[in-house]
Amino acid sequence: MLNREIINIVLSFMVAFVIAFAATPPVKKLAAKIGAIDIPKDSRRMHKKPIPLIGGLAIFYGFIASVIFFVGIDRELAGVLAGAVIMVVLGIFDDVYALPAKFKLVVQVIAASIPALCGVRIERIVIPFMPGGGIEFGWLAFPITVLWIVALTNAVNLIDGLDGLAVGVSSIASLSIFCVALIQGDFTIALLTAALVGACFGFLPYNFNPASIFMGDTGSTFLGFVMASISVMGLFKIHAIISFAVPFIAFGLPIFDTGFAIFRRIRSGRPIMSPDRGHLHHRLVDAGFTHKQAVLIIYAICFVLGAIAVIVFKSKQLATAIAVVAVMGAVVFRYTGKKHHEENK
Repeated sequence: MLNREIINIVLSFMVAFVIAFAATPPVKKLAAKIGAIDIPKDSRRMHKKPIPLIGGLAIFYGFIASVIFFVGIDRELAGVLAGAVIMVVLGIFDDVYALPAKFKLVVQVIAASIPALCGVRIERIVIPFMPGGGIEFGWLAFPITVLWIVALTNAVNLIDGLDGLAVGVSSIASLSIFCVALIQGDFTIALLTAALVGACFGFLPYNFNPASIFMGDTGSTFLGFVMASISVMGLFKIHAIISFAVPFIAFGLPIFDTGFAIFRRIRSGRPIMSPDRGHLHHRLVDAGFTHKQAVLIIYAICFVLGAIAVIVFKSKQLATAIAVVAVMGAVVFRYTGKKHHEENK
């Protein structure tokens, strides 16, 4: 049985990889036909020539095909897939028409509500030595889950600023969740993350610097949505407090980058949703690193965080998790808190 499960995991990865890789060139042609083209028009954009968008559609094709082939679709997973379809459709329209941020947020909340209504919820956290054994979220489980999914969706979207960055970071974070799933023997989550990583790897050759296509909001919001939902289906369902720390470490970079982007904008009196050039990838490039070097540095940071997340889950050392999050937060706060010479552009 174990050998069969491992074979299915490998096949899940391979099918997603092949389909995403094969689908990207047709998606590139489709982007040109419908006008989904990213034209560099401000200092935040790091490319110099128009690049096709909606590459995330190829990632979606690879992932959804693999899931249909290898994963039994129950009520919870059906809710996740339904919400993911909404996110992809929203992303396509946003890549073509640049939709208003508030409208996108409303649709994201609706999409995130679907898996929550289907049972994908953060319901309880077990805390040792606490009276009652932990905290039952009750009716708060629904809004907490929706908030987590929407927050991670936008966090991944915000780091999509360099060739191959968001898709690579998503792959590394998903690999961490994959390893945790194998440790706990949850082969459904292992299959889902294997499919997601395979689809990302299939798209990456086209997206790594110099990129011939961007995944756009079609891909970044889809990846954030699916990763957040899978983490709820797997890690948050365990209820143990250590399992709550793992996704925050695995997804640490996009979470902290987004958190400090919000802090930075509030401090400067800007709207929270207003874009700026203060993200980590911008700062690395402005510090003199090439696009590839900046991306590889961030990959390395995410790989370390992912490895720590797996080690923390395996060792059950909550103090280690807290220390990692605290140190990471202090370093990022100190770095992003400095006055940036281009922040007010």
